[in-house]
Amino acid sequence: MRPRGLVAVAALLAGSCAPAMGPMTSSPAGTPDMAPMASGVRNAPPVKGFAEGQEVFFIHTEASDGQVADMLTRMMGSPVLVVPSLAQVPSSALANVYVFKNGVKGEGPFGFQPDVFDSTPSRTGYSPLRAVHLVAWKDEPQARVLRSMEDVRMAEARGEITIERSGAVVNMPMLTWPGGRR
Repeated sequence: MRPRGLVAVAALLAGSCAPAMGPMTSSPAGTPDMAPMASGVRNAPPVKGFAEGQEVFFIHTEASDGQVADMLTRMMGSPVLVVPSLAQVPSSALANVYVFKNGVKGEGPFGFQPDVFDSTPSRTGYSPLRAVHLVAWKDEPQARVLRSMEDVRMAEARGEITIERSGAVVNMPMLTWPGGRR
């Protein structure tokens, strides 16, 4: 039996997986390089998100569910491996990603804002393994872009959004984050 909300996660991730930018080269703006490897194979395309109030870029490499992995592979043009055991990783070893099902139109999932991450490599608690949480605005006309975990927590505390854990786990290593990059 598939975890609750997994079909929604697959659709959501498909919408969020359009590359945030084309093939990358050295960039003075601080975005990661995306040069071909010696074999001619390209790295996975980066996707834009938010953490700590700033833009971050990340990739998808593995997913706990085949449907999610297939969708990510098609959308990103880069293989995303199916690793079912990711769903068994203890929650203490996972970080979180918040994926928006509605709200402000943008580059993220379902055409709404980019994902929000709860940790970066420069902070304690960082893990590239992310439990996917689905966020929905209760009153969509009142939606605004949330750019940090603090923003997400405040919106939830005010009763403005609902958050549902999907059961999917995706490996989403960051390429750039506030104060750092690979």
